Amino acid sequence: MAHRASTYLDAAKVMRPFYNHLLKHKYSMGKSFTTSRTFDAPRELVWKVWTEHDHLKNWFTPGGVTLTHSTMDFRPGGSLHSAMKSPDGTEMWGKMIYQEIDPPHRLVYITTFSDKDGGLTRHPMSNTWPLEMLTTITLEPENGKTKVTVEWEPIHATPEEVATLEIARDGMSQGWNGTFEQLKAYLESIQ
Repeated sequence: MAHRASTYLDAAKVMRPFYNHLLKHKYSMGKSFTTSRTFDAPRELVWKVWTEHDHLKNWFTPGGVTLTHSTMDFRPGGSLHSAMKSPDGTEMWGKMIYQEIDPPHRLVYITTFSDKDGGLTRHPMSNTWPLEMLTTITLEPENGKTKVTVEWEPIHATPEEVATLEIARDGMSQGWNGTFEQLKAYLESIQ
């Protein structure tokens, strides 16, 4: 029985990149959003603060937003379920479902808005926001520093949802810039 479980796990590891390729190319409308930033920290540390709950909960929000709840099951098929509160008191729940974990190079997950129980929901401020986004985080070493690239791509999206995403590019840039600033400050505080 142990051999069979090991064989299934080996097969899952081999098939994961193929699954991600199908997911991205079969359902994508080909409109992705990409942003990157270089951090003055080694790749192993950046990976650690991105993938360990005790670190992630300290910085993974845009500036001015507070993380009020988070649980993490960091494994393929596991998830991060969290709630953020904006300065005006608006609370938003989200969920990341991990697809591929390749330490310390790449992390792939599906991002969704959710309710407090983890159920899939629409964006609380946009009925036409894509329900699911394929998120790929890539970490590349650069002379002792780390370049982080984030790519968001809608999956199972209608043309209207893709159009909404196109209109929201400036807001997404602002959100990720704020999150990157939080990450930068956190990395500086622990080095």
